Amino acid sequence: QVQLVESGGGLVQPGGSLRLSCAASGSLVSIYVMGWYRQTPEKQREMVATTFSGGNTNYADSVKGRVTISRDNAKNTVYLQMNNLKPDDTAVYYCYANLRLIGQTASRNYWGQGTQVTVSS
Repeated sequence: QVQLVESGGGLVQPGGSLRLSCAASGSLVSIYVMGWYRQTPEKQREMVATTFSGGNTNYADSVKGRVTISRDNAKNTVYLQMNNLKPDDTAVYYCYANLRLIGQTASRNYWGQGTQVTVSS
């Protein structure tokens, strides 16, 4: 089995910063993609940022220039540094990973439990 454990959410004022972390653990063989998605009651889950094993990254247009995704392969951990946060960034943020475990012949998608980010004055 695999666990994706998130941390770093909370309440922040507009213009503030937060750093989310997500650590993957389990019988891991390879992690191909790690990233962050977010969801509100009014919207479908949407991609915020992803990072690939080769180093490429993708960002949603709504966060470009304000958010940086990084990855520590030695720790199987992905980080999301969010700056200049806006009320529209309020959502539950979910860690995502596409990885392969011992015994699997193909990679699968896994999700964390979610962490609440609230941007409000």
